Amino acid sequence: MQHYSVTPNFIHGAIELEVTDRGLVPHRLPAQIRKQFPDPQLMAMERQPSGVRIILRTSAQNITLETCHSRLIYLDSGRPSGRIDVLIDEKLQLSEHTTGGTSTEVNFMSGETTQKTEGNHLCSVTDLAPTEKRVEFWLPYNEEVEIIAIHADAPIAPVAPGTRWINYGSSISQGSNAASPSRIWPALVAQEKQLDLLNLGFGGSAMLDPFMARLIRDQQADVISLEVGINIVNSDAMRLRTFNAALHGFLDTIREGHPTTPIYVISPFYCEIHEQNPGPGAFDTSSFGSGQIRFIAPEKDTSNGRLTLEVVRTAVQDILDNRADENLHLINGAEIFSAADAAVHPLPDNLHPDAASHEIISGRVAKHF
Repeated sequence: MQHYSVTPNFIHGAIELEVTDRGLVPHRLPAQIRKQFPDPQLMAMERQPSGVRIILRTSAQNITLETCHSRLIYLDSGRPSGRIDVLIDEKLQLSEHTTGGTSTEVNFMSGETTQKTEGNHLCSVTDLAPTEKRVEFWLPYNEEVEIIAIHADAPIAPVAPGTRWINYGSSISQGSNAASPSRIWPALVAQEKQLDLLNLGFGGSAMLDPFMARLIRDQQADVISLEVGINIVNSDAMRLRTFNAALHGFLDTIREGHPTTPIYVISPFYCEIHEQNPGPGAFDTSSFGSGQIRFIAPEKDTSNGRLTLEVVRTAVQDILDNRADENLHLINGAEIFSAADAAVHPLPDNLHPDAASHEIISGRVAKHF
């Protein structure tokens, strides 16, 4: 087995790569934004490499990716642990839990935090055919990762990027509750449509921030999608007047760099607790210790422009109608994941779709592209 350093041309879906003593750490936001706006929630999410993958061509029969992980584990939360997926010629060959690295465990009941550090994770695929093949290692959507090396018994070569798709959104776009990194809905759409994904889904952080619009504006893109609304509602971050202006401004900025690029605006997916109830959302403390953390939306007052998901969907429709942009398209999130879907596939925590729902969402979004 030969040891190969992973150079930037092997890594797809990262905005920036931080060089360490041992390898590379993928970031989904550039250093300038991280310095300008070091919000703890956003900084934690951007370090989790959702949609980031290492892609190579090789005739190797045995290949190992060496990585080191940092993860935050909420005990009895019901949230999936980190996984690495390996695709061989675009078919899932292996999906395995990550091990080692630094794990910080948080007990919701006691507030106690414990930490342990172990060795690197080795993700191996073996006994492959000795013919040339495309190999993709999809990194976890919910852990920080340092890429150390690839070990292979034949030379490896990078793969050129394809048609670039930028997706912006919430934790649902980042992957919350999906089975594994290649099974989050944006990854599934990218695989079906042969798109080179840049996933700017950030848990709890899809706030239509101006710096995000500038980032998208300045990136090469063949198609753009914006999954908007849920974080603004469940954080009670805006009123109707400010939401309308923020979405217009977000689109205006993107259009400065992409005047005719197709943009798909995805209004909120169905979420019962926020359909008619504004934020802020909260933890359901009665769920602590149950094995599945749940969320609630106790607020009822919708006066003075307070936002619910129903209000946001109407607002998004009106905004797109007013812009009269033939390359700007609405995808109604309540049709992509509906009340009927939620009846069959209840949101495990009342907020995020489950693994099967990511498959449903991806299939319906893909039909619009």
